[in-house]
Amino acid sequence: MTSSSAREPADDSSLVQAAREGDRAAFGGLYARYARMVHGILLARVPANDVDDLVQDVFLRAMPRLCDLRDVARFGPWLAAITRNRANDYHRQTRSVASVTDSLSEDEEELPSSNTAPDTEAAMILAFVRALPETYRETLILRLVEGMTGPEIAARTGLTPGSVRVNLHRGMQQLREKLANAALGGMDQPGSRTGRHSAAPGSSGLPRRNEP
Repeated sequence: MTSSSAREPADDSSLVQAAREGDRAAFGGLYARYARMVHGILLARVPANDVDDLVQDVFLRAMPRLCDLRDVARFGPWLAAITRNRANDYHRQTRSVASVTDSLSEDEEELPSSNTAPDTEAAMILAFVRALPETYRETLILRLVEGMTGPEIAARTGLTPGSVRVNLHRGMQQLREKLANAALGGMDQPGSRTGRHSAAPGSSGLPRRNEP
């Protein structure tokens, strides 16, 4: 696992160099490698119904800017920054046409609807994840929804493996507390402060996306 992560920057470099020269297949390779990361970062920040379109937009923005990337081995962190900026732009554009609140209630309403209990539970858990601090929710979504491993998250985003482990550990602690409080009577709603109970659920309940 370590050797694979160590080789990844070199692979990125060759793909970036080829994409800079107009090789669309190389850019497609970068898309296949990083689509889950982009999707997860966006899902942590914007309504779920808009995520897929924004994923495409992020890559369309990144493609003509490849010449601005100074260190081709840092494509992942560079793309992650573009993704976060696109999410910020989304919210600025949204505020320009309609007033919004800081509550996550609107985001919850826009989660994919389903008549099945498992999907309803998954949407509720996702709402709780999105109520966590930004650092924790991004890493948790990349792990639980996108199915990325800790070392893969570190390699893609540019975070250190230690930071990823800490974010996952602390994020899961807070998520378990919120889920435990909800199970005890719904005292802890998405967007509220973490409760004191810490019973761990049997599983995350979040559906993982299929890899592109």
